[in-house]
Amino acid sequence: MLTNKKTKIVATLGPACSTREIIKDMIDAGVNVFRVNFSHADYEDVKEKINLIRGLNEEFGYTTAILGDLQGPKLRVGVMEEGVIVHDGDLITFTTAEDILGTAKKVFMKYQNFPNDVNPGERILLDDGKLIFEIVETDKKSEVIARVIQGGELKSKKGVNLPNTKISLPAMTEKDIADAIFAIGQNVDWIALSFVKTPRDLQDLQELIAEHSEYKIPIIAKIEMPEALENIDKIVAYCDALMVARGDLGVELPAHEVPLVQKELIRRAKTARIPVIVATQMMETMITSLTPTRAEVNDVANSVMDGADAVMLSGETATGNYPVQVIQKMTQIIEAVEDSPLIQVPQNTPQIKTKRFITKTICHHAATMANVIKAKAICTLTNSGYTAFQISAWRPNSHILVFTSNKRILTQLNLLWGVKSFFYEKTVSTDDTVTDINEIVKQKGFVQKGDFLINLAAMPIKEKGMVNTLRVSEIE
Repeated sequence: MLTNKKTKIVATLGPACSTREIIKDMIDAGVNVFRVNFSHADYEDVKEKINLIRGLNEEFGYTTAILGDLQGPKLRVGVMEEGVIVHDGDLITFTTAEDILGTAKKVFMKYQNFPNDVNPGERILLDDGKLIFEIVETDKKSEVIARVIQGGELKSKKGVNLPNTKISLPAMTEKDIADAIFAIGQNVDWIALSFVKTPRDLQDLQELIAEHSEYKIPIIAKIEMPEALENIDKIVAYCDALMVARGDLGVELPAHEVPLVQKELIRRAKTARIPVIVATQMMETMITSLTPTRAEVNDVANSVMDGADAVMLSGETATGNYPVQVIQKMTQIIEAVEDSPLIQVPQNTPQIKTKRFITKTICHHAATMANVIKAKAICTLTNSGYTAFQISAWRPNSHILVFTSNKRILTQLNLLWGVKSFFYEKTVSTDDTVTDINEIVKQKGFVQKGDFLINLAAMPIKEKGMVNTLRVSEIE
């Protein structure tokens, strides 16, 4: 039996969940979206997994979505000698000239423009901030000398963060472009872009999608850099969803600043009426343990209480020992808190700015009205999925049931809070459609005799236009 929670769970694919049985058990336990992490992805393997998930969708009527997550310009050092330790106060040279074997004196930096981008006084963070260096001087060509502020073991190919530096790299590397084209070819439901800094990064990906697909694939902007926070208004206008990527965010910013940034980003997404995912280290100890810590339980609960549409697992499901149990546990936590009256929705009503104003207003009123009349469900017929985004953003107490003949959005909408989607391809007159859909909803057990139900539709139905009609039905 699939769970009835409204907050969605995104689980990362990996060796720990590679069999059909485990993937099916994970879906039954509450996974709504599977994430392909292109930092560690083999195309053949990814294809196989996607086909497997879609096969399960076909067979059992699931609507599980696929999210392709691009690596982005992750800076890394080269290969190091074994056991290199650097001590506080030491000087070390980062070179971009040649790929040398790294020592405590000299390390290869894989990013060519590094000496030109950085300035004395800026910091270099290595291995998720475990090691900290301060730049002493740069020749602006190929060498940078830095002093060790916080030493430790320097390991091969570790990630580099430059929190004070404006990096000249675009958000999509050649690898990302190849990965994105592959993901588009696989018709993934969502694409996430790492290290977004400006709207331009998102436009580049939109153009790539338009070039390689006849469909629009919605984009998730991963917020993990100070620069993204400065440009957040513009980024929100250009993306379809946000991800609070706390891993790199917690390295780029002091860790103690991340909780408020998380709350602020969720609030921004909800004000803009776009979905938001909270990610990284949510149930980290469950990689090796059957029980999460109290702090982790609290973290998942708080993300739900902040109003996240979805919470995401990385290593817990990709490489952990308990991929199914971690989902069960997460589902329990979500169900325990998500109906709390403490969860607030920003009350900024739609402004007359766009041709979608009518649709937005109808969705807003449907959600408000559903709460007032205690309607059990809001049913919407949609071809683009737009109404699902809008109704979900208002977080009504009722079920949000979406009927569509567009197979592509059936799975795409599975990321949205509270949304359940069903395939429906009759285009009869509005009256018949409403009667028909109400009957289906009753059969599926969402409503019973005497319940109220709100129907949204675009009249005339055959034209598949914008939603312009709200109707309240009482179930016979």
